[in-house]
Amino acid sequence: MLKQVIDLFELLDDPAASGQGVKDLFAAHGFGDCVEVQTLEGPKGTTDFVRIIVKGSDGKLDGGSAPTLGITGRLGGLGARPEMIGFTSDGDGALTALSAALKLCEMKKKGDVLPGDVIITTHVCPHAPTQPHFPTPFMGSPVEMETINKLEVEMDVDAVLSADTTKGNKIICKRGFAISCPVKEGYILKAADDLVEIMSRVTGQPAYVFPLSQQDITPYGNGVYHMNSILQPSVATTAPVVGVAITTETPVAGCATGATHLVDVEVTARFLVEVAKDFTRGQCKFYDEEEFALLKELYGDMSHFQRKHK
Repeated sequence: MLKQVIDLFELLDDPAASGQGVKDLFAAHGFGDCVEVQTLEGPKGTTDFVRIIVKGSDGKLDGGSAPTLGITGRLGGLGARPEMIGFTSDGDGALTALSAALKLCEMKKKGDVLPGDVIITTHVCPHAPTQPHFPTPFMGSPVEMETINKLEVEMDVDAVLSADTTKGNKIICKRGFAISCPVKEGYILKAADDLVEIMSRVTGQPAYVFPLSQQDITPYGNGVYHMNSILQPSVATTAPVVGVAITTETPVAGCATGATHLVDVEVTARFLVEVAKDFTRGQCKFYDEEEFALLKELYGDMSHFQRKHK
């Protein structure tokens, strides 16, 4: 998938990058009708929200019954201009998700059609603010987190993969990518065996599951510490959400430039595509439904962790 990654990187590494530019690139490949673009205005500027729908042969959008997968590329912005010049590390989530989307579209055009629908969302913002965070500065966003959360997670998806740069920490010391345990309705569940197997298959290495705290799955703006926003989609859906973190061995600021490793983005995007293949044909489970029901019976509803306040 390196070609898709390079093509999109060249498009996004531009102070004039836009959602319309993404749509035009997909249109040049014959997929313009799959892409929707919406400009959002916030207190610190604007960003272009992008939704790409890759319909399956038995997808729910056309009345079918195959599972639907949501993929979101999380970020504050592709660039921190004028403070920083160039594509920021924080943009890797968008680059990864869009690369997976382009590959899925090209697969469909060639005849490799997945059974279920895949809905990919992200946003394109080459001029985003920064904000203080330990141990490295965060990228901010021109629009409120709640606005992005409401748009990026479709209500009818059966599971969500949230791809996000997760380099500004000292607890994931691995170059490449790592996955989280599934998060559903305020519960942090056990690592998904099927996702662990797919990760090992794609990387040729042992799977790496990064640690989550309860704080990480609560909404931003509630006053508690968050490692980053990778699990924020979990506050906006009842579907299971798994974070897919693009990582490094040492802390790298989200606003750092020259820190995007295209081969790491490629393997992460390839993982997203492989999960889409298996999940939409019913061969990949994010969690055990019976055990989840038992947890709720034993310990009650935990959805209050999806709300900012009581």
